[in-house]
Amino acid sequence: MPSTALTGPTSSTPTGDAAQIEKLFADFMAAWTAGDAQAFGALFTDDSDYVSYDGTIARGRRTHQHNHDKLFRGVLAGSALVGDLESVRHLTPDVAIVYGTASVLMPWRSMLPKRRLSRQTIVVVRTDAGWKIGAIHNGRVRPVTVPEPDSFPSTMSQLMARAARRLGLGRR
Repeated sequence: MPSTALTGPTSSTPTGDAAQIEKLFADFMAAWTAGDAQAFGALFTDDSDYVSYDGTIARGRRTHQHNHDKLFRGVLAGSALVGDLESVRHLTPDVAIVYGTASVLMPWRSMLPKRRLSRQTIVVVRTDAGWKIGAIHNGRVRPVTVPEPDSFPSTMSQLMARAARRLGLGRR
């Protein structure tokens, strides 16, 4: 099991909550790795949202379970989800934001390609059945630096904008 580091204002919440949220993240990866769509779906609230790395959105626990059943029996059969919990920050005693990094390790690979790393932003909520995932957004980690205003990309963008305005193109 990967190491986890909890940061943020977790010290102001009961220790049990931090452990339960850490377990939820570990269960998320374990259910995926086991190819168990039912266990995977059980980690979500009935009205949860799931935004995939490509920006598509699925709504509802049943949809997540159905989609992942197809994936686990199809293109992701035998894959493992590996990663780390980065931080937990409580917004209220019953709602927290969880950041993690994880990647799908395909069965024919022994190491993850760097370009496959994704960051998960997960909203977890306390329910009568314990902590569940209310929303997740999974995005690829591909950092882009912000260009300086006088850099080549910025200068070219400004030139293109002026040319477009002169030609009557684009936003007015």
